[in-house]
Amino acid sequence: MWRQYLLSLLLIPAGAAWCLADDAAQPQQFQHQITGLFAQERVQDLRELFKTLPQFKLVDVDFETAEATIAYDPAKAFPNAKANQVVEQFDNLLRNASKHTFGVKPLCTLDSARLKLVEIQVIGLDCKGCCLGAYDAIYRLKGVEYATASFKVGKVTARIDPEKIDRTELETALKQRGVQLQAAE
Repeated sequence: MWRQYLLSLLLIPAGAAWCLADDAAQPQQFQHQITGLFAQERVQDLRELFKTLPQFKLVDVDFETAEATIAYDPAKAFPNAKANQVVEQFDNLLRNASKHTFGVKPLCTLDSARLKLVEIQVIGLDCKGCCLGAYDAIYRLKGVEYATASFKVGKVTARIDPEKIDRTELETALKQRGVQLQAAE
């Protein structure tokens, strides 16, 4: 009986500490805007990518806003990173893991009502690579909050802050990348 009592004293604190450590280690959920999510098919590509990143769990993806909810522990995933460095380091990690086809950036802070949708008809986007090139030409431009490129419908779209960028600048960037625009009817 004495041994059982002593054993219970030793095991209870260890068990309690294990439970506390387990609770503390639960990953937090964060929302990030995903770059490279230019077509609906890319959602599955993103899911496959996250299967190769065991310290991260892709919880949800909203294609319409290119936002994803991701569960992870920033302290474990990015040791020694300051809070303002986590998004940058996560972006680098995703870029490297996806051969520079996916990344993250901070969420859009503008009210969605303030954003303007621009649709540009294009010719010649006949594969994912072509679409990625067209997407890449515009999504990094200042004032572009979200973009898509689809060879299936021959269209590039962007949600923009009209105070920072306009349709003409988007068209110029696409032309510089070699994307052929469809003539207006």
